Amino acid sequence: MRRSADIDALQHVLSAALGSGAPVCPPARLGHDTGSFAALDRAVLERPTLIGGGAPYHPSSPAPTTDALDELVRRAEELDVAQILVPHVRRGDDTGALRAAGFVPLATESEGVVRLTGDVDEVLRARVGAERLQDLRRRDLALSHEATWERIPLSELDGSPWARDAFVRLHQRRAERDGGHGCLYNAEALDALARGALADRTEMLVRRRENTVVQAGLIAMSHTGRGIYSLTQAVDHDDPAVRRDLCAATVYRLCLDARRSGLEWVHLGRGDVHHMRRLGADLFIPLDHWLRAPDLVPPEDGGAEPELSEFAAPPVTGVPVPGPARFRHVPRFDTIDLSSNTSPFLGAAGEYPHLDTTELAATYLNTISTLPGHDGVEALGPDHLLFSSGSVGGVMLLLTALTSPGERVCVTPPTFPLYGHFAHLLRLPVVEVPLYGDDLTQLDTERILAADPRVTILCDPNNPVGTRHDPEQVRDLLVRGRGLVVIDEAYVEFSENPSYAGLIGRHENLIVLRTLSKAWGLASARCGIALAQPGIIEALRRVQVPFGFTNASQHAVRDRLTNSRPVLAGVQRIRAERDRMASVLAEHPAVARVFPSETNFLFVRLHKHERVMDRLRGAGILVADTGRVIPDTCRITIGDRRANTALLDALSSAL
Repeated sequence: MRRSADIDALQHVLSAALGSGAPVCPPARLGHDTGSFAALDRAVLERPTLIGGGAPYHPSSPAPTTDALDELVRRAEELDVAQILVPHVRRGDDTGALRAAGFVPLATESEGVVRLTGDVDEVLRARVGAERLQDLRRRDLALSHEATWERIPLSELDGSPWARDAFVRLHQRRAERDGGHGCLYNAEALDALARGALADRTEMLVRRRENTVVQAGLIAMSHTGRGIYSLTQAVDHDDPAVRRDLCAATVYRLCLDARRSGLEWVHLGRGDVHHMRRLGADLFIPLDHWLRAPDLVPPEDGGAEPELSEFAAPPVTGVPVPGPARFRHVPRFDTIDLSSNTSPFLGAAGEYPHLDTTELAATYLNTISTLPGHDGVEALGPDHLLFSSGSVGGVMLLLTALTSPGERVCVTPPTFPLYGHFAHLLRLPVVEVPLYGDDLTQLDTERILAADPRVTILCDPNNPVGTRHDPEQVRDLLVRGRGLVVIDEAYVEFSENPSYAGLIGRHENLIVLRTLSKAWGLASARCGIALAQPGIIEALRRVQVPFGFTNASQHAVRDRLTNSRPVLAGVQRIRAERDRMASVLAEHPAVARVFPSETNFLFVRLHKHERVMDRLRGAGILVADTGRVIPDTCRITIGDRRANTALLDALSSAL
């Protein structure tokens, strides 16, 4: 539906609906699909406009080329029309020609896609949860008892005049409910579509209760043959709840039919992201209308990439984002990809990972913004975030992109050892400024500032100790230091104290690293997150391997983020078990001290360290031996009750 030939065919349908030889109408005539048009001046809203697409019959318009825009302008002049509209353009398309021609973007709804990566029920259970899946199945079952489900090829519609008449009637009623604008799914439009080039790929969906049609819609097969577009649905009922029930049941049935036919996706059309997510959508593509009118002034930003940060290393400033990643905002689900030199015969595993993680980034930020201690995160957007191969991958990435050989990296032992390891590999001198205080929470800020490091890496909550740093000292480093401050928050979900992610918007020199390996239970997905100012994220993107975030990992992350209740419940269980184990271990004769913890582990000083470690190994229990870092210590992950009991028994046997 995004081929120029398909859009040309839909132009004829729109002209037929309007009863004219050209697709010219005021934006207000487009009805409930106009989105942001309501914000326009009335003069603009009511002015005759040349529609440079097939709205509202297509999912989205491809961004026109310079030649196509020249033809649109010529045609508008020929028709004596002052305005031109190119509706529903995907935000990731190359819109340079539109901007150059004086078009202004107007944000509107997103289009949603349900990607069918396996059994439909299993896919939906992961995305919407078992309770919501049960609800979808219940609605589908109830409707299957009450109404028939028929699919009529549009090329055969002449044999079903009752379906044609019902379709027109239901869409006219929908138009009246949505504000009284003239219906663009009228008989003339339907006849033009049935006679046009898309008829062989388009079907009418009809639900009948006895002899009454209660729902009528259109779906179209993609030109790739790999998915279907839901073009429109209208329901014979004034009750919004009933309409929602029918819509949800229809989407579920479409997904089942599509999967049985070997298809890979169902396009839901345009709408509210929250609603589409509840239907199982896992890909959301933001859209803009592009309007050229005498009253509108193009924005000054030109849609350019974020300006590169001053912290970018010199080699990074002279290179572009690698080729594939330059097109990271372009969804590929409905294209024929003959650019990647992969095998077409071995299934989805033969495709490179999807690069457009904009929606996934927004989902992550929306999810964590609701967690305690994350005030300020709601102000961040996808340009503030980059996915990496675990948070350790983020460390290597930022050291590569933001430092030059010879620049100092400061670490604060005891801390995660890979910080210094990566710095040494990149020929960066490592300055160690140890933590101090009874609980190892204090930073020697004066020594750190005196070292004038290019990068200071703080592990907070700390690994292996489990405590948090003094927040006033951390803020002191941010304000007074000339270099970058990187805070690795791999364990922050287990902490009762705030994250530093909400401070990203206030500090150019702050980078916060997060991971989904710990609290989110996705260690195998290898998903880390770097949060920083857009200019820093742009620098990281220039050195990142483009396809490092696999499709399987993206699906796992999306499913976990959109069904986060089990994660939050797990965090609470771990906190409770951590506190219980801390109390028990503190009284255990094998233990000299248990450090305070805001993580999912306990840092413990042992009596008879070597003997205890030998007994634990002999019992088949692995804990982290940190005796080389701090004498006589180990780090114990909080397991389930059975594992923790086995640990306590093994400790007792060591005495």
